[in-house]
Amino acid sequence: MPVTLSLEGRVALITGGSRGIGAATVRMFVEAGARVLFNYEKSRDAAEKLVADCNKEFGDGKCATIACNLDGTKTAEGLIIAAVERFGKLDILVANHGIWPAEDFSIDRMSDEHWRRTLAINLDAVFALVKHSVAQMKKTATAKSPAHIVLISSTSGQRGEAFHCDYSATKGAIISMTKSLGSELARDHIYVNSVAPGWVDTHMSRPALEDPAIAKEVLRPIPLGRVGTPEEIAAPILFLCTPHSGFITGEIFNVNGGAVLVG
Repeated sequence: MPVTLSLEGRVALITGGSRGIGAATVRMFVEAGARVLFNYEKSRDAAEKLVADCNKEFGDGKCATIACNLDGTKTAEGLIIAAVERFGKLDILVANHGIWPAEDFSIDRMSDEHWRRTLAINLDAVFALVKHSVAQMKKTATAKSPAHIVLISSTSGQRGEAFHCDYSATKGAIISMTKSLGSELARDHIYVNSVAPGWVDTHMSRPALEDPAIAKEVLRPIPLGRVGTPEEIAAPILFLCTPHSGFITGEIFNVNGGAVLVG
């Protein structure tokens, strides 16, 4: 009997789903049988194309999108409500959205506004998403049908990143949240894990990767000698939301070509 990673009958909310890792995750989840709502901020055309493609290939009405700016705590509850109103419940949250300010800033040059914006998007919004998702998940999660939360962190949150302490601080906090919530929510049948990518070929990282000098430094500490693809991050996210991960919670799943081993 073949082993499959199925999400049949499950409802997922995936943030930042229009491009990159988010889009790959949306597509993989819908293909696995889930009904998916994802948000976008600016990329309306990409978001609507992804919805159309998924519904055409995997079944009409299984994928939907909504515009939502996750810049702080105020909009998260509305996004959760939209998912429940659309599909009737919420089984899975994948908090994938975030920013990586590409320009280097030493700590003495980093403005208060820069710091606050990174934290508002990468951390405050995640807090609010988890808070309101858990309120919904506690209504339906059971031992036989648990809920799942996957927070997207980064190798930067584990070993730091010079001139990007704002980003590293948020991703390190995501790791601590995962460990705390993994134990807190186990009794409620809600599994909480994190996927921590290294460098991935996405729209956010591509300008850096296209600079030969930067790309050389990026590849140097990666034992596999290349950056990852969005699909290579989406697949572990999918796994963590299936019954095959039934004894895993509070864990950090490193997907970085071995980079953390030598960092």
